[in-house]
Amino acid sequence: MKPVHFLRALAAANALALLGGCGSGDSRPGTVRFALTDAPACGFDHVSITVERVRIHRSAEAGENASGWTDLRLSPARRIDLLKLQNGVVEELGQLALPAGRYGQLRLVPSPNGGGAPANAVVPTGGTETMMEIPSGAQAGIKLASTVVDEGKLTDVLFDFDACRAVVPKGNEGYVLKPVVRLVPRSGATVSGYVDPMLAGVTESAQKAGRVLRETVADANGRFVLAFLDAAASPVDVVFTAAGRTTAVVSGVTLAPGASTELSRMDAPVALLAAAERRASGTVGPVAARESAVVRALQAVGAAGTVEVATVNANGASGAYALDLPTAQPRLAAYSTRLPLSFSATGLAARYTLEASAEGYQPQTQAADLGAAALTRNPTLARR
Repeated sequence: MKPVHFLRALAAANALALLGGCGSGDSRPGTVRFALTDAPACGFDHVSITVERVRIHRSAEAGENASGWTDLRLSPARRIDLLKLQNGVVEELGQLALPAGRYGQLRLVPSPNGGGAPANAVVPTGGTETMMEIPSGAQAGIKLASTVVDEGKLTDVLFDFDACRAVVPKGNEGYVLKPVVRLVPRSGATVSGYVDPMLAGVTESAQKAGRVLRETVADANGRFVLAFLDAAASPVDVVFTAAGRTTAVVSGVTLAPGASTELSRMDAPVALLAAAERRASGTVGPVAARESAVVRALQAVGAAGTVEVATVNANGASGAYALDLPTAQPRLAAYSTRLPLSFSATGLAARYTLEASAEGYQPQTQAADLGAAALTRNPTLARR
């Protein structure tokens, strides 16, 4: 399974999405509806946050104690396991009637961790519940992007948390949740289908030019749903990965607003072939970059171009990272409405590019040939 990433979600935070057109005057109120969704969390059984309220303000510069905030309070505060919000599932938080117009900031306010059971916590696979820190979140809230409330209309704000990219390990100090904001349309396009139900933990991601737009994990029946995709990104590549399995890619998948694109049927699911894995690992430097350092494994896959096969947050304390990657040739199918799709091997086996990045630093790429043995890469990032 792929390792974890910190709040590219609030759980992972990963993030926020909004729908609605540009607002006009302030004569008639509009309604804004808030909800949470999530992408998969690699290496965790549970990622839970406790939400106390959502705040919204006209000014992008307003401080937490400024006048003019409107609050949606959850009473009692709600503890939400973000890993239950996959395959298009959302957690409704409530709605507010507000004067129409532009609002400069939104804030999601979690409960602080106190005595007893932690309000915000993770359960690593095979481990026990561990408190998760949300820096400044319980005081000021997690500050998110602006939105527009349309006069007399419903505006949807969807907080999209990707725990796989949001939870950062910090040595022996536990875990930290770092918010990453995404804007995803609640009524956007959907890509769905089936993978072999005998394979556990298959991750599906919709990508554009090697950047992940949405991720999910197939359920026990092999069903997957990549929801809330922006149809403007069409076409996209859909990438299938799993531990000990060959990467499979469907290229050129078309999207349409409010429509679902099917890639496979229950009676003919996408199958991932067995593959040996080798590890690419190392330490990211300098020390100041480690708190936000991310390492991605990219691979060239024929007509799909470069795709992301795996990604991991470096340990926030030590800078250590590790990625277990398949050594077999990836398999590619061109999208077609005629199913089942036909996959064939393409590209170079065991050849990857490792991309290390961190906030405020220049990304660094290094070639990684895992054909003969595991390897070590220790990227040292330079300031922008």
